[in-house]
Amino acid sequence: MGPVEQNEVLQEMTLLLSHALPADWEEAVVAYRALGSYTEMYGQIQHKGKKLPSPYQPPAELTGLFARLREGMYRPGFGTWLTATLRLTFPATYNVRYDGDSEPSWVRRPPDGAGEEELQRFPRDPQHVPEWLGGRPADGSAIPVAKPYDDSEPDGTPIFQRPEVPAEDRDALLAYLEKAPIILMAHSLSEDMMDPERPSRVPMTYHTDGVWIWPGAVGYYLREHGLPPESELVAHIRGNGFELPDTPDHVLSATLKHLYSSFSNG
Repeated sequence: MGPVEQNEVLQEMTLLLSHALPADWEEAVVAYRALGSYTEMYGQIQHKGKKLPSPYQPPAELTGLFARLREGMYRPGFGTWLTATLRLTFPATYNVRYDGDSEPSWVRRPPDGAGEEELQRFPRDPQHVPEWLGGRPADGSAIPVAKPYDDSEPDGTPIFQRPEVPAEDRDALLAYLEKAPIILMAHSLSEDMMDPERPSRVPMTYHTDGVWIWPGAVGYYLREHGLPPESELVAHIRGNGFELPDTPDHVLSATLKHLYSSFSNG
């Protein structure tokens, strides 16, 4: 379901809601929460001339429209949203917020097995499964940190013992490596170990896609010298179709924490 189809459903929802509201309404909020086949829907209304909102039972037909929207917005590997909050302001202005990571603020706890059912209906890659839903701990454990090269000669020249990157993958791989979010950056550049005569130009940065961490030197040596990254990292990026995933702020924080931990342990 693309943006146009989503807007069509939302307009149907707001039309249904506005026709069901009392004459003195000023603003209405409807929260829909789902996990597997378990759902909740609650609302409140701000009446004109009153200071506090009142509870409101939204039209039952909204449940099916929310469910249709949730299914249509599923993204393979990423899942779909778990909470949607629709706000309608008189006469016809609306906005909606989605949350696919945080545990919903349940009024009643979902039944046992709802989380497993959610992941069966809307599969997620491991890195996109929240910890409360059985995913990897938020401390960023088990995140591999790529090395720019395998070893070095006595004079410091890097040694690369890795498969070459196919020419047709090179540009897409470089774009992924260099455009991924930076979680750590120094205000200086380091020496090119393959060509020490060059001015220092190797970026002293660390990037992540939420699954791997790699230094900026990985992209640099591929771009400047055609030297490949670790084969496991290349396979991971190829498996993503060379498309960077959306990486939430809490994941970036976790990967940075893990990176600092790897420095202290190393």
